Amino acid sequence: MQFLADVELVCEECKGMRYKPEILEVRYHGKNIHEVLNLTVKEALHFFSGVPKIVEKLRVLDEVGLGYLRLGQSATTLSGGEAQRMKLAAHLQPKLRDIGRSQVERNKRHPRMLYIFDEPTTGLHFDDVSKLLAAFRRLIEAGGSILVIEHNLDIIKTADWVIDLGPEGGSRGGEVVVVGTPETIAKAQNSYTGQWLARILSPNGNPQSHDHP
Repeated sequence: MQFLADVELVCEECKGMRYKPEILEVRYHGKNIHEVLNLTVKEALHFFSGVPKIVEKLRVLDEVGLGYLRLGQSATTLSGGEAQRMKLAAHLQPKLRDIGRSQVERNKRHPRMLYIFDEPTTGLHFDDVSKLLAAFRRLIEAGGSILVIEHNLDIIKTADWVIDLGPEGGSRGGEVVVVGTPETIAKAQNSYTGQWLARILSPNGNPQSHDHP
């Protein structure tokens, strides 16, 4: 029922381990499957260091800023941003295998695609934003195009083209305030986004002088 919060109850028989005792008796490098699923992606990278196929998949998750997730974490507990980055990691897998191929070969294997993200930095630590940007660059280098709905200035300042909507939120928003490169947005007097971008793009951290868009 949608108006009730999600409720999870621990099974009295397995105590939340989800597997029969005979399965939990099986161990790999000292850990059973329940203990493995409780590892974070970063911990699992070390644990499975001798298994390249597993490491390849885990490394991509870490590179899009999901290194803190546990392997057995329920998908229903992921935030919107985490779920989008999970899908991003899935798309990056085949792209990584194409490293070394020519652009023509990559385009034949993976037709050009448009990727749309809705605030993918939600819940993301600012140190991991650079990882997300690196993942975006991989998609672009593979021939893709990216459309991002975002408030994070570190993402906005790297865009090729920005459409600034506003000027306010709700009933006082919804208008196109200014469009152009981040540098163009930073010069727009009537853009709140531009005022903050000016601080970031200015070498000394002070607002740049504003011109009319």
